[in-house]
Amino acid sequence: MPGDLDPWRSGLVALDVLALSHGTPALLAQRQRERLAALLRAAEAAPFWRERLRGHRPDDGLAGLRPVSKAELMAQFDRWAGDAAIRRDPVQAFAADPAHIGQPFAGRFIVWESSGSSGEPGLFVQDGAAMAVYDALEGLRRPPLQPLRRWLDPCCLAERIAFVGATSGHFASTVTLRRLERLQPGFAQRACAHDFLQPLPALVAALNAQSPTVLATYPSAALLLAGEARAGRLCLTLAEVWTGGETLGPAARAEIEAAFGCPLANSYGASEFLALASECARGALHLNADWVLLEPVDAQGRPVPPGTCGEKVWLTNLANHVQPLIRYELGDRVTLQAEPCACGSPLPVISVQGRSDDVLELRGARGERVRLLPLALTTILEEHGRVFDFQLVQTGAAALRLDLGAVHDAAATARARAALRDWLAAQGLAAVRVSTRRVETWHSGRSGKRRRVVAAEAP
Repeated sequence: MPGDLDPWRSGLVALDVLALSHGTPALLAQRQRERLAALLRAAEAAPFWRERLRGHRPDDGLAGLRPVSKAELMAQFDRWAGDAAIRRDPVQAFAADPAHIGQPFAGRFIVWESSGSSGEPGLFVQDGAAMAVYDALEGLRRPPLQPLRRWLDPCCLAERIAFVGATSGHFASTVTLRRLERLQPGFAQRACAHDFLQPLPALVAALNAQSPTVLATYPSAALLLAGEARAGRLCLTLAEVWTGGETLGPAARAEIEAAFGCPLANSYGASEFLALASECARGALHLNADWVLLEPVDAQGRPVPPGTCGEKVWLTNLANHVQPLIRYELGDRVTLQAEPCACGSPLPVISVQGRSDDVLELRGARGERVRLLPLALTTILEEHGRVFDFQLVQTGAAALRLDLGAVHDAAATARARAALRDWLAAQGLAAVRVSTRRVETWHSGRSGKRRRVVAAEAP
């Protein structure tokens, strides 16, 4: 039996997730208290947390605990986890090899990395217990967009699923897909991952060849593909579109649903907790508060009242005991709504303002328009350029400026520029000019996160 799969635990967790989906606020609060106390007890096995929690009783909850940042935890990586097998050098070496995507580290842990949108990428380790929670939340809290179709096929066995994303890195969505292919042999015949780093015509051709019934991707990618469908180049008969990982506005949702002629389900997740929230049948985003706590706070770290958008949010993962995250600072701006949802769920409703990057439209060598996904651009700069503190700004129809933070030296600048130019050439954009600039101070937008890819304003 794979070390990252425990069928008995998975079954118990699934039953509990179903029970809480239709439970009461009192039952939800009880589960939160019990799981938080268990997490705080488990965290004492890790040297970092043992020192930080000294004098704090598990039954005291989160009161009085200082928040922690990704940079702080990554600097203390070898002391962050309670298991001696989880050490930075072997975990980093494991995550550097694409052949390991979706495979268990040390025979029993699942590893993925975050993007470097707020500095150094994070390395996150989950055991079978945490994965059982993520599996149950992903599988049971996603609303049935077409109830009869899901009633007849609850496990999507008849669906052909296309995932469009960064398929060559240890990112959470890709790792999850590869893990499912390993654990469920039939899944590989029904699902296909398509790399969004390939030129758009090649991506469209691959999707047309697969002819999926479900498209799972980021909102910006879904919007780009909706344009290809409108133009008649992408010819898919979709039953559902699943999006997540970026901000999705009402106009973008309407365009995607209209272009593909099917409903869309959006979710909210993070590398720190894979399945943070899912939409209900009424379109409200419900936090999976039985397994994760979110505390919206202002710029000074003071709690904001329900209905008020925080400047940042503190996350506590109640499922992961092997690499604890307790009051971990996320850059998203989250609002915890004061009123319960009319759908009857006891789970709180949230709204999220993440970062919203632009799709770029550049002029090719023959004057044709070439559209580029922001996540493809940031992946190239992070994975091949090895820079993380940047902003890419379109300055003309065939011109880009790469702004780099002061942490990056001349060698990093040259490496990033070369990686970007090489990838642009593969997209038929060899003539696009790429300039660079050093930036000492960044300015964030309304979302609380700096936009990393900015399109030129229309004249």
